[in-house]
Amino acid sequence: MTKLLFAVALLVAPAVASAGVPVKHFPAGGPMPAGATTPTAGPPFSGSVLAGDTLYISGTTDMDRATGHPPEDVKAGAKLVLDNIKRTVEGAGLAMDDLVWVQVFASDLAYYAAFNEVYRTYFKGPLPARAFIGAGSLLGGAHFELMGIAQRSK
Repeated sequence: MTKLLFAVALLVAPAVASAGVPVKHFPAGGPMPAGATTPTAGPPFSGSVLAGDTLYISGTTDMDRATGHPPEDVKAGAKLVLDNIKRTVEGAGLAMDDLVWVQVFASDLAYYAAFNEVYRTYFKGPLPARAFIGAGSLLGGAHFELMGIAQRSK
């Protein structure tokens, strides 16, 4: 039975892979210059990738673009990183309630309650599945880094 399932999987996989699911890459750090097809500056990854109706969101931090530092207030940092995620999700034509999975990295687990207080305000419907991980040091001294997956609701 296992061999039969494996054989079927080998036959079906190429058909699924060639089904032509549209894929769109959104650059990290903002839009690319007019006419560019690949980023020439910025981080070496896509900020998010929309594959069909599923959006995969790269990690984003609570770094304030104006100052280059995270806000001193942890709640302000939570709002900033969630605003970044919201901008990414909405930029791909989805909504925060389309998020199905979120992973939160925090430089200190003591930020859990403050983060949750802000986090709840970004959703109207059921909350996505989530992990909150104490990560210690984050890039640029950030308090938070978030990544996730959103699925377009039908």
